[in-house]
Amino acid sequence: MTSKNPEEEHPSVTLFRQYLRIRTVQPKPDYGAAVAFLEERACQLGLSCQKVEVAPGYVVTVLTWPGTNPTLSSILLNSHTDVVPVFKEYWSHDPFEAFKDSEGLANPTDAFTVFYSERSPWWVRVTSTGRPGHGSRFIEDTAAEKLHKVVSSILAFREKEWQRLQSNPHLKEGAVTSVNLTKLEGGVAYNVVPATMSASFDFRVAPDVGLKAFEEQLQSWCQAAGEGVTFEFVQKWTQPQVTPTDDSNPWWAAFSRVCKDMNLTVEPEIHTVATDSRYLRAVGVPALGFSPMNRTPVLLHDHDERLHEAVFLRGVDIYTRLLPALASVPALPSES
Repeated sequence: MTSKNPEEEHPSVTLFRQYLRIRTVQPKPDYGAAVAFLEERACQLGLSCQKVEVAPGYVVTVLTWPGTNPTLSSILLNSHTDVVPVFKEYWSHDPFEAFKDSEGLANPTDAFTVFYSERSPWWVRVTSTGRPGHGSRFIEDTAAEKLHKVVSSILAFREKEWQRLQSNPHLKEGAVTSVNLTKLEGGVAYNVVPATMSASFDFRVAPDVGLKAFEEQLQSWCQAAGEGVTFEFVQKWTQPQVTPTDDSNPWWAAFSRVCKDMNLTVEPEIHTVATDSRYLRAVGVPALGFSPMNRTPVLLHDHDERLHEAVFLRGVDIYTRLLPALASVPALPSES
């Protein structure tokens, strides 16, 4: 953020900085303080506030602003309050200080990104079993040899998808399937060939991929490596949905109309990561992922995450135009 005289600071910025100072950092986020902050905002605005404990210690806070016709469907603004662990020694300032300096930011693009779908997270653990023995011998059919074959197959697929992304300037990262080897496990000593080894992978499957065929591909990689190689899912999302980005979707029509009226360049994309939106889309609720933060370097979960004050305030203006437009979409046929 850029510096201003504290007495002249915009009240929205002041409020935002108060919120940033709440230590909702994992693994022990102060959810209570965040809920109290939201309750106070509800009280100030005269909104009803409902707290739903979805699991012990995990509270969803719902602020409700009734429209002129409360029988119609609601517009949901959804966000999370927790943040990933931070490493203070790598930050220029205390990440929970909400420090504001006089520097501007880089300007990667004037465009705003809006996400209409997302890739499916598949966390896969491949386990390989083989002949054990002493580390000095040329043992055949070892767990490591077979696991190496699977790892090579999967990383070759990774390279193929990376090259497909690089060779097509029209493709965004969310449109291809990514995979990373994230864990290797096995072994008990330097001189003992283990009977079992495993490798864990984080796949993010593009929404246009046939999931049954892709699972069969995983199976074939394991079978090709030899006997005793299996895989299991630690996480497997199988309900990828796409929110239409044309006038067949009245919500998109309202959203894009405001963007056009405000001369905003909007780039629809498939999100590379998994968000809460996937649960909404899975039950038939159209969802758009939108944070009006252009001209901002993408520092997702990185050190020194920051936002220019002018970009933040422009985002507030955009929301004040978007929300009335979305809330004024006429009743849908199913609501008539």
